[in-house]
Amino acid sequence: MTQSNPLISIPKKANNFLSIFIIGVFFFIFGFVTWLNGILIPYLKTACELSNFQALFVAFAFYISYTIMALPSSWILKKTGFKTGMMVGLWVMALGTLLFIPAALLRTYSIFLFGLFILGTGLAILQTASNPYITIIGPRESAARRISVMGICNKLAGAIAPLILAYFILQDGDTFLKSLETLTRADRVAALDDLAMRVIGPYAVMTGVLFILGLFIRKAPLPEIEMEPDAGVEIDKISSKSSIFQFPQLILGVITLFFYVGVEVIAGDTIIRYGLSIGVPLESAKNFTSLVLIAMVLGYLLGILLIPRVISQKTALAWCGILGLLFTVLITLVPTDAQFHFAFIDLMTLKKVDLILPFTILFVGMLGLANALVWPAIWPLAIHDLGKFIKTGSALLIMGIAGGAILPLIWGFFSDVWSMQQAYWIAIPCYLFIFYYAIHGHKIRSWK
Repeated sequence: MTQSNPLISIPKKANNFLSIFIIGVFFFIFGFVTWLNGILIPYLKTACELSNFQALFVAFAFYISYTIMALPSSWILKKTGFKTGMMVGLWVMALGTLLFIPAALLRTYSIFLFGLFILGTGLAILQTASNPYITIIGPRESAARRISVMGICNKLAGAIAPLILAYFILQDGDTFLKSLETLTRADRVAALDDLAMRVIGPYAVMTGVLFILGLFIRKAPLPEIEMEPDAGVEIDKISSKSSIFQFPQLILGVITLFFYVGVEVIAGDTIIRYGLSIGVPLESAKNFTSLVLIAMVLGYLLGILLIPRVISQKTALAWCGILGLLFTVLITLVPTDAQFHFAFIDLMTLKKVDLILPFTILFVGMLGLANALVWPAIWPLAIHDLGKFIKTGSALLIMGIAGGAILPLIWGFFSDVWSMQQAYWIAIPCYLFIFYYAIHGHKIRSWK
C-alpha cells in the first residue's frame, strides 16, 4: 500500500509564496553573517597576531557549533515548532554578535571565537528549520530550484558583507600593515587595540537588526508544516525503520555535505590569505571572497534555469563534482606568475577597479561555480523517503556543516608545512565523494 498524501500539508499558493519570501530573508542573513569570516580571518590574524593555522580557528569555532548544536536544534524545533524556533535562533545569533564588543575591547581571541560559536549555534537552529522547510514546501522535483533561489539570497549577501566589513575595518589595510613594521612594541600594541575596536560598530548594528528580526518573526504569517510519510513510499517500510541510521541515502548525504561545506569554506575563507601569500596587495585581495560568491550566484542562476527542465538534480550534482576536480587541479598546477586582467565596480565607492591578478586566484574563485548546486541538490536527495524521521534527518545534515570547521584547519596546517597553493590538493577527495554520491550514493536504500 502506498501513501497518496503529500509530504506536508502545503499552505495556499499565496501564503506559500510569502513563506518562501520570508525564508529568503533568512538565507540572506545566513549569507551575510557566514561570509564575514572571509574578512575576519585576515583581520583577526593581524589584530590578535596569529599564525595561518591559528587564524583558521575562526572557521572552526563557527562551523563546529553546527555539529554540536544540530541535534539540540532538532529537539528545540520539536518543542517549539518551526516559527518559534526561528525566533530563538535569531536571538541566539544576536547574543553571538554582541560578544564581539567585549572581545574587541579586550582584544582577546578566545572571546571572538566564543562569539562565533554562539553565532553559529543560532544559525544551526535557523538552518535546521529553514532548509527542510524550503525543501518540502513545494514539489520535490523542483526543490533544488527553490533552494537555488535561496542560494542567490545567501550568496548575494555573502558577496556584499565582506566588502562592507572591509570598508569599516580594513580600508587602510596595506598602509596599516606597513606602519606596523616601523612601530615600537608599545605603539604596536596601541595600534592593534585600535584595529580590534573597529568591529564594534558593525557588530553592534548586527545585534540590533537580529533582535528586531526575532520580534518580527513572532508576527510573521509563516505557517507551520506537518510532516507526513513521503508520497509514493510504502508506509510499512517507513514504520519498520527504528533508527535514522537505517537510511543510507541520508548518512551518505551527511558525509557528502561534510566534504562540500569543507571545500566551500576553504574557497571563500582562504582566498584572501592565498592572494596575500603570492604578493597581491590587501587593497585588492580583500575583494576576493566576493569573487567566489559571485561565481556561486552564477551557478545558482544556472540551476534555476536548468533544473528540472533540462537536467536533473543528481546530474547537476555530478557536474559540480567534475568542475570541482578540474578547478582544483588548475589551482595547484598553474604557476602563480601566470596573470590575467580583471575589472570590477567597487560597491562601496562605485568606482571601476582594474586589476592584474594570477590565474590561480581565478580558479579558486571558480570553485564557487563548482560548489553552487551541491547544497541544493543534496538536500532533496538525502531527505527523500525519510517520512517521520525528517526533522532528525535534517539535524544530521546540518551536522555535516562540521566540514567547514575541520577541513580548513587541515588546509591551514598543510599551508604552513608546504605552501598555500599545494594545500588545495585537500579538495580532490572531497569532490570525488560528491561525484560518487551523485552517481550512486543517493540511490542506496539498504546497507546490505
